[in-house]
Amino acid sequence: MAVFMKALLPGTTAEQYDALNAELQALPGDTFAGCLSHVCVPTDAGLEIYDLWESREAMDRFGALVMPIAEKQGMPQASGPPAVSPVHNYWVPGA
Repeated sequence: MAVFMKALLPGTTAEQYDALNAELQALPGDTFAGCLSHVCVPTDAGLEIYDLWESREAMDRFGALVMPIAEKQGMPQASGPPAVSPVHNYWVPGA
């Protein structure tokens, strides 16, 4: 079942996000396997991340991969666990 995830990253800058994303993209294999959509929104407080994942398991696999890299880069920690909700329906225009 698909899940929608919202994470709040107070104190995180777009530059920190870009550095993390670059390191993730340089990893071998399909680092983002199972991610159907991703949005990063800068705010006055930091960043908001919105993801649509094909399953909770895919989201958890990515989380286990990204967290050590984010910690190594010294990124601020999230304000708590992400909000995760089951998805009733989604579609992608033109797909």
